[in-house]
Amino acid sequence: MTPLLPTVTALLTAKVFADTFDQGSSYLQIQIPFRLNKLGGYEHREALFGNPPYGRSITQPLYYADSDLCDATVDDRKGYPTRPLDDSGKMEPWPAPFILMMDRGGCTFVQKVRNAQHAGAAGVVIADNICICSDTECMSKSEDKTCEQSEPIMLDDGSGGDISIPAMLMLKHDADDIKKNIIDNDLKIQLQMGWSLPQPDANVEYELWTSPSEHSSKDFQKKWRDIAPKFGDRVTFTPRQYIYDGARTGCRTDGVNVCGNLCTNGGQYCALDPDGDTDNGISGADVVTESLRRICIWTEYGKIGVIYMDYINAFVDNCDSLERFTSQDCIQKIFKRSKIDKLIIDNCMSNSGGTLGFNSKNNLLDLELEAQEKSRVIILPSIFVNKKGLRGTLNINNVVNAICASFLEGSAPGACAKCSACEDNIECIKNDGICPRSTSSDPTSDSKGISKRFFGLVLLTMCSLFGFGMYIHWKNKHKEMQDNVRTILSEYMPLEGGDNEMVNQR
Repeated sequence: MTPLLPTVTALLTAKVFADTFDQGSSYLQIQIPFRLNKLGGYEHREALFGNPPYGRSITQPLYYADSDLCDATVDDRKGYPTRPLDDSGKMEPWPAPFILMMDRGGCTFVQKVRNAQHAGAAGVVIADNICICSDTECMSKSEDKTCEQSEPIMLDDGSGGDISIPAMLMLKHDADDIKKNIIDNDLKIQLQMGWSLPQPDANVEYELWTSPSEHSSKDFQKKWRDIAPKFGDRVTFTPRQYIYDGARTGCRTDGVNVCGNLCTNGGQYCALDPDGDTDNGISGADVVTESLRRICIWTEYGKIGVIYMDYINAFVDNCDSLERFTSQDCIQKIFKRSKIDKLIIDNCMSNSGGTLGFNSKNNLLDLELEAQEKSRVIILPSIFVNKKGLRGTLNINNVVNAICASFLEGSAPGACAKCSACEDNIECIKNDGICPRSTSSDPTSDSKGISKRFFGLVLLTMCSLFGFGMYIHWKNKHKEMQDNVRTILSEYMPLEGGDNEMVNQR
């Protein structure tokens, strides 16, 4: 069975790199000088890591690094345009905030962006160094006739969770023109990177695509359980389960399941083996079955979304292991904890077509495959807001900002409107729109989130201690002065006493 495993994996990889990314939710434009401004902006590709500020933009000076930025030690005194020299005779560093451009190649996209982030960049533009074969303008200007069929996808290499700044890849012929202006003419450029989402009406729809076997979204889903209900009925949430179409992956050929326990229903619905061992542990078919169970929970209890989320969190805490993943006892226990009727879910799974029949179709799994194709899901986990896929790291702030940015202007719910200026908008939303006083947006708080009352108490205490200390100091000084006076007097008193004795003797 093991040799069949690469079949599905290879198909997924091919699908990822064959898919195209639209840039409908972002734009790249030069604002100054205006002669470099392009109608509609510059064509680009977004990175699938980092945190784009949805609904906002970054407009900052652009600097071109005289380095591929693969070395963790970044020399910020190089690059273009040139800056004045400091007292040491070296060029001044890039003045923050700034957007940094560097050439593609030498290391991963993630490594380049991470190094730029550490150097203080607010955003990154990576200049492609290879023409697209269909780009006749680029090919005509390039001395190197090497080309590629499509722009590379700026994927996360698995270590991009610490990256918070956004990044984009610019086509070679555009990047070459910008670099030439910066280097040859020492041109100062103001570059704008922006992100927006479709705003069809006063309601927002979003989907979270996951799989029972993927781990990246588990922490997010745990935290999201307390956030999602706060948007009320203005936001529609639909959880989605990612499975593979057996016919498309080659697992069902001539009506025969050739992928064994990676699939259910005679090779029609498949999933990757989580532990890589098709003979032991959790199988792909087990993942498909659990996916169907989750679809049924949402189908039957979706109007009460917290029940679905309670199940997911309970499953992660109690059943998400090699020993308990398929345990009916474990599932029964978390059903009770989540207030789910097992009989209702079992009937839903069976009535939809189940997972055991060789030639039977499952209508719920088919609907999931159709939704997957429409959304063009290519990586897990994925969030789609108003049918547009979010780029960047899956975290609470990123998703909240994207949802709030997707409402028509003036129609955002209280959770967004009241918390938009709050530094800790997550706590604000949890508190039903009450911004914690420990945020920088509260004028009565300091920059580290200490409330005015607490600060006043600390100040009063310090003043009291200082006053008490001064009083003790004064008292000690006063006592010391009295002692000195007594000492001086004591030196004269015997003389006075002696004179009296002499008088008396006389």
